[in-house]
Formats: sequence, C-alpha cells, structure tokens
Amino acid sequence: MEVIAFVVGVLVMVVGLAVSIALHEIGHLVPAKKFGVRVGQYMIGFGPTLWSRRIGETEYGFKAIPLGGYISMAGMYPPSPREREAALAGERSGRAGGGFFATMVQDARAANDETLVGDDDDRVFYRLPVWKRVIVMLGGPLMNLVLAVVLFVLLFSGIGIPTATTTIASVSECVLPAGTDRTDCKPSDPRAPAAQAGIQPGDVLVSVDGTAVSTFAEASAIIQDHPGVPLRVVLERDGAEQSVTLTPVRTSREVIGDDGATVIGPDGAPETEEVGFVGVGAQVTHVAQPVWAGPQAAFENVGAVAGIMTQLPVRVWDTAVDLFTGQERDPNGPLSVVGAGRLAGEVAATDAPVLDRVASLIGLLASLNIALFVFNLIPLLPLDGGHVAVALWDGIKRAWAKLFRRPPPKPVDATRLVPVTFVVVVLLIGMGAVLILADLFNPVSLF
Repeated sequence: MEVIAFVVGVLVMVVGLAVSIALHEIGHLVPAKKFGVRVGQYMIGFGPTLWSRRIGETEYGFKAIPLGGYISMAGMYPPSPREREAALAGERSGRAGGGFFATMVQDARAANDETLVGDDDDRVFYRLPVWKRVIVMLGGPLMNLVLAVVLFVLLFSGIGIPTATTTIASVSECVLPAGTDRTDCKPSDPRAPAAQAGIQPGDVLVSVDGTAVSTFAEASAIIQDHPGVPLRVVLERDGAEQSVTLTPVRTSREVIGDDGATVIGPDGAPETEEVGFVGVGAQVTHVAQPVWAGPQAAFENVGAVAGIMTQLPVRVWDTAVDLFTGQERDPNGPLSVVGAGRLAGEVAATDAPVLDRVASLIGLLASLNIALFVFNLIPLLPLDGGHVAVALWDGIKRAWAKLFRRPPPKPVDATRLVPVTFVVVVLLIGMGAVLILADLFNPVSLF
C-alpha cells in the first residue's frame, strides 16, 4: 500500500505541475490574443508532439517532456535588417564572420522572420505598446501567483490548520527517564502527575492555575513554567466541571529557537531547559483560518523564495558539494522537479490521516507555484522577467527620445542578446542537472 500511495503522490505532483504550466501559458495566451497578437502555438511540454489540434490560427497540444511550456507569438522581435537579408543563408550555415554566436543571432532572426506576414504586419508582439508587452509577459507568472493564493486559501481556510485543542487525547501512566527510547512503563518509573490526579482522555481543560485556557498551547505554557508547583486544574467531564490538583515534575527538554530548530550551545551540544511535565496529549483538529490567511501565507512564501533565488548559485554549489561528499543537504535548499515529486510521494505514503496528507500535497503545490512565480521574474532572457526588462528598456529609450524631441528610436532588437540567453540556458540546465542528481542520490527527506 505504501508503494501505491507513493506513486499516487508523485502522480498528483506531476498533474499539478502540468496544470500549473498550462495556466502559466494561458496567462500569456489570453492577453496576447486580446491585444491582437497572432499566436501560432500553445504547447505544454517540450520535445516531440504527443497530441495537437488546431483551433483557428493556433495549434494547441502536448509534448513529450512535461517540464515547461510555451506559446509562439508572431514577431517577438523586429524583422532582420534589410541590408543583411542577402547574407542570412551564409551566416546561418556558420560560414560568415563572427563565429558561433553570430550564427545563433542570425538563426534567431530567421526563425522570427518566419512568423511575420509582410512588412505591414501589425499583429506582432514587438509593435505592441510597452505596457501591453509587460502585461503579456507578466500574465504567466501572475497566474502562478493567483493559483498559489487559491491553494493556500483552500489549505488554510478550507481544510484548516492542525491545532492542538483543550480536549485530552492521551494520559501517560508514568514519567520516562530523559533521553530514553522506551515507550512502556516499568514499575520503578514514577506515575505521571496527570494520571495520579485522575485526568482521563476526553476531559476538556477549562483553566489552569486560575487562568482560563482556550488552546492546549496556553495550558502547556502554564504547566511548563511551574515545575514542582501544585496547580489547580479545572476540567469538564461529561458536561460537568470538576477540579483536580497536580504538581508538574521537573524535566529537561531541548531549547527550540524561533526558526523551529534546536538551539546549539557553544560546546556544540543542544541547549536544554528545565520545564514542568504532567503527561497529557491533546486532540488535534483542523481549525479554519480567516480568508486572508491564504494570501498572507502566499506573500510570505514569495519573500522566502526570493531570498533563496538571490543566493541560487551559491545554494546549488552547496548542494553539489553535499552530493559528492555525502553530507546531509539543507532541507530549505533548492529542489528539482524530481525532488518535489519525491517529497509528494513521501507525504502520500506517510502513516497519517488522509486529510493531513491531502493538506500537505496542497501546500507543496502552492509552494511550487510560488517558486515558478519568483523564478520567472528573474530579469534574464529567456525568462519572462527578461522579456519584461527588454520591453521596459524599449519604453525608456522612447521616453528619452520624446523628452528631447528626437525621432522615435528603432525597436530594441533582443536577438542581439541571444548569446547571453544561450549562456543563461546552459547555466540553468547545469543547475537543473545538479539538483536532479542530488534529488536522486542525496535527497531531502521530510521524515
């Protein structure tokens, strides 16, 4: 069953990724068509075409490698300069001066020219006003952001956050020695204060030491702050209130920092603190959060992912080092699609309630869409952020010329940046390969 659940989790992630990509490309497609740009293809995936169908002037389809998608817009760049048209064939074959990169530039120009229909073609991307070009290119990432917000709203307000309630789920019979791996009690172990006071599963905590409590965390805080001090506890049992007195025993626990990790002391050992312990566990239920909790979580995730993206080369390098040295990876480091699928499989295969597993998968898909949103805003071609940067530069040039009453400049020819784009693509492929290998041979595990 675990294997089946793992496969189901991976499939959920694959389908979720495909839907995310499809919506991303729709975010480009809809405004492009709205602004009159001719769109030749809308494809999910890369490589050989598995299925396609032409509707109007656009071919819609799926390709074999589901790691991305694209739409093909007419006239992404201005047409090739007239004086160079005669030399295109020679340059494309690599025989012209300038070498490899010059050939790439001319290949890009030739491919772009094939999407144009005559000199007066006005259904092209490069002729759009700057603000329309920006809208078209930002449409894709914004769809990922909107999808992430919807998923976080579903997670936080629809399913709710697992919260320990004031209802007692379990009562320990004894106090086990610190650091032991035992789960059963021995006759020599002292009885737990809660069991000694007669607290039973199903009891509901009303107040502790005279302070009303509405969450288990509030009750725990009071108990932990009073080791060795008798406390009066009011609880509800079978609809009637009754009070008991218990004395928390003093026990050691590791200090947890604000980031949720164990605090390590100067000697390299985990820091500990003395707290009170009574031996009760709480029932956990999903508590729906306000509707704004979803958008808030989404934008908090945007900030966290943006921080990772600013350090992406360093983090990928650290991941490569961990891969070849066998060290444990940073659980907050970057992942490939393989890593995300593996985590989804682990989540689906855990021994947890189905609702908890569904919630975890929704959280993973939401985080994936946040990553797609932030990553595509990086101002480098061929990413959407790079096309936005080109459009804005074109707008700045035109505004400058207008300010000084000069003739309008020619449209920015982004094909000149093809060599830079090539380098970026190679780096992205390299980083992707490192992350995939790391996720296969030195994976991050949630459990």
